[in-house]
Amino acid sequence: MTKQAPWSRDEFEAKLRAKGEYYHIYHPFHVAMNKGECSQEQIQGWVANRLFYQLAIPVKDAGIMANCWDLQTRRKWIQRILDHDGDPEDTTLGGIEAWLRLGEAVGLHREDMLNERFLLPGVKFAVGAYINFTRKASWEEAACSSLTEMFAPEIHQSRLDTWPTHYKWIDPEGFSYFQMRLNQARRDVQHGLEITLDHFETRKQQERALNILQFKLDVLWSMADSISLAYEFNRKPFGAVTDENISHKGFM
Repeated sequence: MTKQAPWSRDEFEAKLRAKGEYYHIYHPFHVAMNKGECSQEQIQGWVANRLFYQLAIPVKDAGIMANCWDLQTRRKWIQRILDHDGDPEDTTLGGIEAWLRLGEAVGLHREDMLNERFLLPGVKFAVGAYINFTRKASWEEAACSSLTEMFAPEIHQSRLDTWPTHYKWIDPEGFSYFQMRLNQARRDVQHGLEITLDHFETRKQQERALNILQFKLDVLWSMADSISLAYEFNRKPFGAVTDENISHKGFM
């Protein structure tokens, strides 16, 4: 069997970027949100469940750093943790606090969000799969999985452009998360791309990178599926047997 030649650096990057076709911005639930077609309960359900993902991001990044022996990479990567947890020496909101304020802006209580009152098991399982992958994979592979950030600025800008018009009941102060992530995501992409393009050199490795990125896209799409099933089609977990919110708490 003839060994396939690796793609050039430009070809490889183009194939990574082409994965944007499968980003969750194209999920029917996200399309409906950006068209102004979601109810307040649906918006609240999305915000409450996405908080679990926001909480997991610095845990994921800490796992990447724990596996990384490269000093320069750790010095850059640690900024991602500070972006989400908040930097005590900086007055800028951390991503988690900004998301909690988004929750309050859509009418949720932060205690309910932090106590997982509305958290769906499907969302929890998808996020857990991502955390487990980044802990067990090499740091280069885990960094590659973060490249869904390539597609994030578009979705953040779309919300900033449409939500103030479609959802006038949302306090505009809640939109700060989307605004802050526009520049942060672009900065993170440059670093993640550099790592990926440098590390995945053979054709087999490059195909592995594409599969890793697809895995992360699967995680995000699966989260949207769970939220859509519960809040769009009224099929919440255990809804056939109880009106209570029944699911396990925390990571298991």
